[in-house]
Amino acid sequence: MTSNNETQGYSILAVDDNPVNLTYISTVLSKEGYTVYKAKDAAAAKIEAVQKRPDLILLDIVMPGEDGFSVIKYLKNHSSTTSIPVIFLTGQSELDSKLTGFELGAVDYIIKPFQALEVLARVRLHLKMSIATNSLIASQASKLKQIKEAQKSMLAYPEMLPEAKFGVYYKALEEAGGDFYDVLRISENIFSYFVADFSGHDIKTSYMTSSVKALLRQNCNTVYQPMESMKMINDVLSEILPEGKYLTASYVRLNRRTKQVIIVSCGHPPVVYVSVSGEVRLINLEGDILGLFKDVYFGSEVIDVSVGDRFYLYSDGVTESSKRRVMWSEGAKFFAEACANAKDTEISSAPRKIITDIFGDDFIPEDDMAILGFEV
Repeated sequence: MTSNNETQGYSILAVDDNPVNLTYISTVLSKEGYTVYKAKDAAAAKIEAVQKRPDLILLDIVMPGEDGFSVIKYLKNHSSTTSIPVIFLTGQSELDSKLTGFELGAVDYIIKPFQALEVLARVRLHLKMSIATNSLIASQASKLKQIKEAQKSMLAYPEMLPEAKFGVYYKALEEAGGDFYDVLRISENIFSYFVADFSGHDIKTSYMTSSVKALLRQNCNTVYQPMESMKMINDVLSEILPEGKYLTASYVRLNRRTKQVIIVSCGHPPVVYVSVSGEVRLINLEGDILGLFKDVYFGSEVIDVSVGDRFYLYSDGVTESSKRRVMWSEGAKFFAEACANAKDTEISSAPRKIITDIFGDDFIPEDDMAILGFEV
């Protein structure tokens, strides 16, 4: 919009093929402090609307060549103008077309010949409504942004824990992401890596991530084995999660001193193991999901590892695509290949390279995405 916060001025685009009408509207509105842009046909109206982004548009229906209906269709399909309120200008004989205007997104209409007081009243009314709507949207966006930022602040990043030798790619599709990951230092030589995928992507999900983060820190330590930790976390989640809510997860504990990795699968996609020699393996373990019921079974495997070996935990948004009709089993193979191709990339940058190799630089995700890779 062309209005600025310092002067609180508002701008209006008037579109009419009749120069007398344009002059009249411009005079009436200018006297009241509005900035008025003018266009005499559809082509000029589209250019002015996109370039000037007025706060409101007064649009004539009947014009030579393209009519007002064509213009509003264009405006509502253009990202920079779709939210600008449009008031149609219509002659007495064109009243039947007002329904078409409303269906296309117009907010009101003014009948010719114009009356100054009516023009001003309708302009003020719809500017007030637009201001109120934009304020509400801004307020809601701000709150959602705070939730998103709060959720991000709970995530671990490589620079926070360099001794864990990990890299991460994380992208939430909506304000409240359904994917979650964490990295914990259990002791000087023991680290744990966790990736989870919550059912649903609503606001409740963002609050549940804080609960899971707290549970990980309470139950993942040297006293409990990884399987025990996950079962204890499940017992709590089955009590506190809303009905129908659950999560899948992979939990991996690395002991750098004993060169041993323990993997626990809670209904999650298989972990990818890339040995220092380049061998790739999908560690596919059966296991129940977390939080739905108390009597659960989690698949587990112990692996002897070498310095330089890598493991990748990820969410199904990385390996599944409804648009491309790719199931996780097929997608996991492509993912494993991309992991192998990233073996010479620093682990902190490897997840980003993997995403780029699979999807390219510019892609639109279909779901939340999380990749957590670590190196022994």
